[in-house]
Amino acid sequence: MTATNVSLQTLRAAVRGRVIVPEDVDYDPTRLTVSAVFDDRRPAAIVRAADVEDVRRVVSLAREAGQDLAIRSGGHSMAGHSTTDSGIVLDLRELKGLEIDTVQKIASAGGGLTTGEYTTAAAEYGLATGFGDTASVGIGGITLGGGIGYLVRQHGLTIDNLLAAEIVTADGELRHVDAEHEPDLFWAIRGGGGNFGVVTRFTYRLQPVDTIVGGMLMLPATPEVIAGFVELADAAPEELSTIANVMTAPPMPFLPAELHGKLVLMALVSYAGEVEAGLRAVEPFRKLATPIADMLRPARYPDMYPPEEGEFRPLAVTRTMFLDTVDVDVARSIVDHLENSDAPMRAAQLRVLGGAMARVPSDATAFAHRSSRIMVNLASFYLGPDDRARREQWIDAFTAALRQGDQGAYVNFMSDEGEEGVRRAYPSPTWERLAAIKARYDPPNLFRLNQNIPPRADREARQAVA
Repeated sequence: MTATNVSLQTLRAAVRGRVIVPEDVDYDPTRLTVSAVFDDRRPAAIVRAADVEDVRRVVSLAREAGQDLAIRSGGHSMAGHSTTDSGIVLDLRELKGLEIDTVQKIASAGGGLTTGEYTTAAAEYGLATGFGDTASVGIGGITLGGGIGYLVRQHGLTIDNLLAAEIVTADGELRHVDAEHEPDLFWAIRGGGGNFGVVTRFTYRLQPVDTIVGGMLMLPATPEVIAGFVELADAAPEELSTIANVMTAPPMPFLPAELHGKLVLMALVSYAGEVEAGLRAVEPFRKLATPIADMLRPARYPDMYPPEEGEFRPLAVTRTMFLDTVDVDVARSIVDHLENSDAPMRAAQLRVLGGAMARVPSDATAFAHRSSRIMVNLASFYLGPDDRARREQWIDAFTAALRQGDQGAYVNFMSDEGEEGVRRAYPSPTWERLAAIKARYDPPNLFRLNQNIPPRADREARQAVA
């Protein structure tokens, strides 16, 4: 049975939502994801689920057909898991219901919401849940992988504020999971990615976050400034989180033309607390060097999300890792590698962690990297297929040069690196527990278009053959 004949007819009859196929005029714009890397993939059908029942029916049909099933919310997967070639894409973006209880400080959110939509709505009440740093990211993907953003040091990961979820598992059943109901599954979806089902609704704890002090601070990208920035971010109050991008300066209108394409430290800084304390907390960062641009100011929390860039869809190779330290020598290595590339855009992003995230036991959720100190994301843009290989070679060498004792990785920022790469996201005890839960809830590995954790029986069979 394939989606191009029998399954397509069944899909149209089974769901209330729209089924988009290659013959439809809006098929091409609908099938594209945020990354242009995966533009060659052509799903047989894209189902825009109208409700939970649509999700249940599509999951059941895909399981019965043995067909590839990609789950899409925001479409930001760096590994291309938001789409498929010849399979079915289950698009959740119509599931945007949001209920905010300002007394209990709890939000019930549909799995198709973006982080920007959720954050803007919650901010009307002076409340927030920490997600990431981009408004168009779907709450589903970022939550299931962990969620590292502007509130990570003060309020922990997104999953540390997840109270419950409704999830459609591979058998087509809708399950309510929380600490008391199917707690193993609830444990697994807090960091285990999309391996266990389709989450149609999340229940989050809301935190009081009204005015923040934050914005962009651009500094010269010298080794001393980079190392000093990381040191300050590590010592800062937990109300302050930072994202430091050592990168080639884009052609921003407020930058002089001679800086375009030159290395800068473009930092995003957010202090979620009392304004006067926030102004004091950000001042040492300004003193690291004469700022190229200083946009730090009191603002509303949603203002931390940068404006969307329209049709900008890059071709990029990426790697993610954790480091123990970024001293002057490490910072010099970062600068040297970036300067020794002629890629149209290249960057090393540094996020100092710790705080509330680190106080959660490593086995409390499937995100086990609680003691990791600094997350680093490396990226190189490329111009086309002929340019990709040398950019990958460069970024692999860059990764090897920076590697320290922490061998872990953050699953949400991983590209397609195979099982060996996925194993870096999950230490052995975590991996084994996830594989056992996967075998219980998804024995056929229906949900395999993700950073996949094969069910235990499937994995053991493959190892026996090997």
